[in-house]
Amino acid sequence: MNGMITMAYLFSAVMFILSLSGLSSQETAKRGNFYGIAGMAVAVLATIFSAAVEAYSLLIIAMVIGSAIGLTLARRVEMTAMPQLVAMLHSFVGLAAVLIGWGGYLDPRSHLQGAELVIHNTEIYLGIFIGAVTLTGSLVAFGKLQGKISGRPLTLPGRHMLNLVALIITFIMMMIFVSNGHSSVNTAMLLVMTIIALLIGIHLVAAIGGADMPVVVSMLNSYSGWAASATGFMLANDLLIVTGALVGSSGAILSYIMCKGMNRSFISVIMGGFGTDGGTPTDDDAPQGEAIAIPAEEVAEELENADSIIITPGFGMAVAHAQQAVSELTENLRRKGKIVRFGIHPVAGRLPGHMNVLLAEANVPYDIVLEMDEINEDFPDTDVVLVIGANDTVNPDAVEKPNSPIAGMPVLEVWKSKRVVVLKRSMASGYAGVANPLFVKENTRMLFGDAKDSVQEVIKNLK
Repeated sequence: MNGMITMAYLFSAVMFILSLSGLSSQETAKRGNFYGIAGMAVAVLATIFSAAVEAYSLLIIAMVIGSAIGLTLARRVEMTAMPQLVAMLHSFVGLAAVLIGWGGYLDPRSHLQGAELVIHNTEIYLGIFIGAVTLTGSLVAFGKLQGKISGRPLTLPGRHMLNLVALIITFIMMMIFVSNGHSSVNTAMLLVMTIIALLIGIHLVAAIGGADMPVVVSMLNSYSGWAASATGFMLANDLLIVTGALVGSSGAILSYIMCKGMNRSFISVIMGGFGTDGGTPTDDDAPQGEAIAIPAEEVAEELENADSIIITPGFGMAVAHAQQAVSELTENLRRKGKIVRFGIHPVAGRLPGHMNVLLAEANVPYDIVLEMDEINEDFPDTDVVLVIGANDTVNPDAVEKPNSPIAGMPVLEVWKSKRVVVLKRSMASGYAGVANPLFVKENTRMLFGDAKDSVQEVIKNLK
């Protein structure tokens, strides 16, 4: 029986690896999801029939409740709210790691001694610590993404020293904890560490501004993976170790890609203090000039006369639920023989790949959705660029202003096209809190209003 369980776990691990490989491109993402589903189904069944499971009645009740919650959330949550859902799911992983860690510590059947005790206690301690940080950090991220908590960074006086002191205290307690058996002192230290870790999670993410939220989501994804891996070591579950390592490493790689997309280091993101709620520029050197508004009728005329068009979406498209209207506009323009493509910045939206997911949901063809590096050189030869709800990712200051807070950040260089039409509610800044001179450039026109309504108006006026 143990051999069958091992083979099932091996199969699941291979499926998870194939799933990650499939998710690397839009064309294979659906297949990647099926691999992941198959792997997880086999893993769950193998665990259920393993010798370690005895209380089947409790397990069935838990699975029914969990499945009902999962199905309800999956049906109710819209694609535009996926960042919030992902953050909440990360918190569940963190909570599971904390509860399993405490369960392993309080297990009366554990009678380990010597090196085995040290290793077991280390696994418990690290699993609970990483899980607690993931739990509260993910909840704060959910609050920021949902708008329940301000996107402005919480910059407490001496916040870096507070984090350092907390880490030193938890490290010292770990050195004492791992070498001792089950005692009231050890229990108290584990409880204190759990509380400190919960507070660290809150403080770490609260200090990170709205501009860095895509990195935060992938960072928490990595944390949840390492928490699961530590739990796997504690439970001696090979599949959980492998799966946690896959999630942890892929999340770390994705965080690196996100940081590279903003020309920021991972440490600078963790330190926090950058970004706002969006709307109020923190940059005193506001762009000189006056924005020129344009009605939907003239935008339609510009598109009629254009041969090549690039659409660059941002978080505003998600907020306005405009992806279906954008897809319809794209279809109409392509039917007229126009060359229409999409330029996607790595950190557009509140989640890595957020714009790609929304466009895929709206059935925009994969082959016309291009990454920033693939399309940036084409802007000078483009007749019209539609900027739909994007701000920081199309800000010329990143290239033209060395002292800007976003200087050096790779951006979509839309201003190099013949005409730029920005669909936006107002002239407000993005989450970086930096004013955008794109809005007042000579070749830029502003179509103010809700993005969905504006796009639909443009569609009505196309011949």
